[in-house]
Amino acid sequence: MEYRKFGTTYAVRFERGEEILACLTALCEKEGIHLATVEALGAVDHAVLCVYDVPTKSFFRHTFDGPMEIGSLTGSVTTKEGKVYLHLHGTVCGSDLVAHGGHINELRVSATCEMFLHTIEGTIERKMNDDIGLNMFEFVS
Repeated sequence: MEYRKFGTTYAVRFERGEEILACLTALCEKEGIHLATVEALGAVDHAVLCVYDVPTKSFFRHTFDGPMEIGSLTGSVTTKEGKVYLHLHGTVCGSDLVAHGGHINELRVSATCEMFLHTIEGTIERKMNDDIGLNMFEFVS
């Protein structure tokens, strides 16, 4: 991973074989980023996507392997108990151009991934909402 900062925005290039969420978490920890938006595109060869089912409070997990393009990758960086918390959604498609989308659990770069990380001044914490079963925004003063 290589990156440069331009004002409040980071331009990030992920390298072949890197797992995007792990590298992004490390970048945010290193740079002290607590609040940001994410947008990216690129090519991957492994993806784990999930869809959340509210009634059962569980994720349906799907793994995809092979050459894929990232059609979109978007999300947020916040904190939970003071630690970096990523919430990313995206779509990937293979050579048949069939798109699969959902909550991103894993993405491994096959060629490159280009990301813009737009930092925001402040902090938004996450707190578990027991009714829904998800870590939700908790606005603190």
